[in-house]
Amino acid sequence: MQVPGPFEYERATGIDHAIGLLERLGDQARVVAGGHSLLPMMKLRLANPEYLIDINDLAEELGYIAVGDGHVRIGAMARHRQLLESDDLAGAFPIFRDAEKVIADPVVRNRGTIGGSLCQADPAEDLSTVCSVLDATCVVRGPSGTRDIPMAEFHVGPYETALSTNEILVEVRIASRADSSSAYAKVERRVGDWAITAAGASVWMEGGAIRRGQLGLTAVNSDPQALAAISEYLGGKAPSEEVYRRAGEMAEQACEPVTDQRGSADYKRHLAGVLTVRTLRSAVTRIGED
Repeated sequence: MQVPGPFEYERATGIDHAIGLLERLGDQARVVAGGHSLLPMMKLRLANPEYLIDINDLAEELGYIAVGDGHVRIGAMARHRQLLESDDLAGAFPIFRDAEKVIADPVVRNRGTIGGSLCQADPAEDLSTVCSVLDATCVVRGPSGTRDIPMAEFHVGPYETALSTNEILVEVRIASRADSSSAYAKVERRVGDWAITAAGASVWMEGGAIRRGQLGLTAVNSDPQALAAISEYLGGKAPSEEVYRRAGEMAEQACEPVTDQRGSADYKRHLAGVLTVRTLRSAVTRIGED
């Protein structure tokens, strides 16, 4: 049986207490909420923190979803189940419900949090793509106060974030716009598995044309600049199957997947194109249905 290395356990009673513990314990401390990503890594000795700081008692402070005033605000301790079941959130950004339907299983969805998902920074993690295509802002808090980090800057590499060792993520904030919608699609080997390939799209329409389209890919080592080129291509285009097809072709070239037990690199690249077309079409169709 795989067993984590030795560690000491602390339980935070509030945000300031959690920050104080991080400040005191230093870079050998890790925050844990659901633990469904961190604990398996600890069992494999891929992560060996000396201290775990349990922040589940912060759920009352940070377990909210607030929709209104031109923004959606999601507390870092909002559970996957809350994101899945929130009609207000699905009305503003249906991509969340799309993604949450295919994230893991009920056990994980009942305990895992959006903050844990983003802070794990796993390249195969679904909510990172969701928040990226929505241009989310991560609100973090430390001893010096709060600061805002655009989602495009929050992840600095696989399993690495822009958080300082004495900061915690407290909120995800997303601007909402009229005449916009979003979608997510994923292919997996079995229900609840990590993605073979997944794609997310958000679209903002104006005057019958796409004012802005944002694409994201999961688990296929996508190039941010190449994805930005797809957004530039979509700007000003009237939605059509030809536009979707071209965006899908660009998505295939925007990633460098690797061959593994989930499939060949060519298969994953093909899926990136197919799912890009599917999510763009779905997002535009949803705008027309509102």
